[in-house]
This record gives sequence, structure tokens and C-alpha cells, in this order.
Amino acid sequence: MLLTGAFTSAATTFYTGNPWLGILAAVIAGGLVGLLHAFLSVTLRVDQLVSGLAINLVASGITSFLARLIFNGSTQRLPGIEAIIIPGLSQIPIIGKLLFQQDIFVYLLLLLIILTTYILYYTNFGLTLRAVGEYPPAVDTAGLSVSSVRYCAVIIGGCLASLGGAYLTSVQIRFFAEGMSAGKGFIAIAALIFGKWHPVGSALASLLFGATEALQLRIQALGVNIPYQFLLMLPYLIAILALVGLAGKSTPPKALGIPYFKSDRQ
Repeated sequence: MLLTGAFTSAATTFYTGNPWLGILAAVIAGGLVGLLHAFLSVTLRVDQLVSGLAINLVASGITSFLARLIFNGSTQRLPGIEAIIIPGLSQIPIIGKLLFQQDIFVYLLLLLIILTTYILYYTNFGLTLRAVGEYPPAVDTAGLSVSSVRYCAVIIGGCLASLGGAYLTSVQIRFFAEGMSAGKGFIAIAALIFGKWHPVGSALASLLFGATEALQLRIQALGVNIPYQFLLMLPYLIAILALVGLAGKSTPPKALGIPYFKSDRQ
């Protein structure tokens, strides 16, 4: 989903010259990938790991093939979305550049963390969504469709994941390169586990992984006599430590990855 969003955003921006249209196209493409994943895993009851692996392989191949056709194998520089500089506040030492010289997506991310936490824990939809993850028969008994809720969740997740990919090509790097997601999707899963399946915890874990990646870039820039391959390992090493339980026990939803049909209700 990250890679699809990155490619779709880059290709749309390349042809239209409008990065905002690229962002919109990426979100739609991510939703379609989510729809495909939901159809395979929810309707056809395909194992989610198998479905996810298949989609990853297809996305990697298709984006690489189409990128060579569109960009002719070059790193085509694309129009991007500039940072918003807030006068006065941006001049504050240290925190000025950190908090008040960011692009709009950084501010939307902070809003999204708050909004997601509120929806999950203080709304009927959030209660239903968590119930589908923990004990689907309860939702089914209440007369709600488990499949519809899961479809909705996976599609929204696809849109948000592809928005992350679009961020790479529209804000951070401003060109598309084959395989540019570079395992960030798996780091996102590690952040979710490390954050104990909570929006705020996952956001803090993501900051930790991001800081680790930034640290290895700074160490390389300082010319420290350490092989850069070891420095590139840092974010993934932290992710592995998170997955093996360094942060303590992280309990996933009980029905995670388990298909459900009405006939399963007892």
C-alpha cells in the first residue's frame, strides 16, 4: 500500500503537475488495494499473510515495471508540497523549526492521532470495530455485519497507508524509485505492536523509529568510521527488538487474522 501510494502519487503528479491530485490519486489507489485485500481475506477467507504477501509481490513488480515505462528509469524530479512557515513562532529556538516549519501533513497527522483515539474509544463505531477485533459473534448478535466493518477498516487503512507512500514522493523525496518504501510497512507493523495497539503508543513508537533512522543519517554525515551498512540496520534492529517483546507484552485483538462467517456463531 505504501509503494502503491508512492508510485500513484508520483505518476499522477508527473502527468498533471499537481501534487495535490497525486495525493488524491494515491489515497484512491490505496483504498482499492485495501478493497482487494479485504475481498481475499474477508470474503474468500484467504489467509491474511498469504494475501498480504501476494499483494506485496504484485505491487513491487507492477510499480517497478510501470515506473520504467513512465520515468524511463530516471529519478524524475517532481513538484512537491512546501512546508508552512508560521511567522514568529518559526523563529523560536529549537522548537520553532521542529513544530512551526512543517508541511500540512505533519499537522494533519497530529490531528489524526487525536481523532483516531477519540473514534476508537469514545464512539459507537469504535466500539463496534474493537468488538469485531476481539469477539465478532457479539457484533453479529447485535445485528451488525462483521464483514462490512472489516471491509471498512481495511479500506480506510489502505487509504492511510498509501497516504504515507504519497508523502515520500510529494514531500520528502519528490521522485519515485523502485522499492522506495524499503520495508517501512513492516516497521509500521512493528510500531503498532510496540505501541501496544493504541494510536498514541503507536505514534510514539513511530517517532522512535523515525528518530533512529534520522540518527543513522546524521552519523553517516559526520563521517564516523562505521560501515554504513551497520547504520542502515539501526531502524530495523529497533523494530526487531520491539517485535521480540522488549517493550513488554503486547496483546493483539483475539480475532485478528481469523475469518468469520455467520455459521461460526455459537
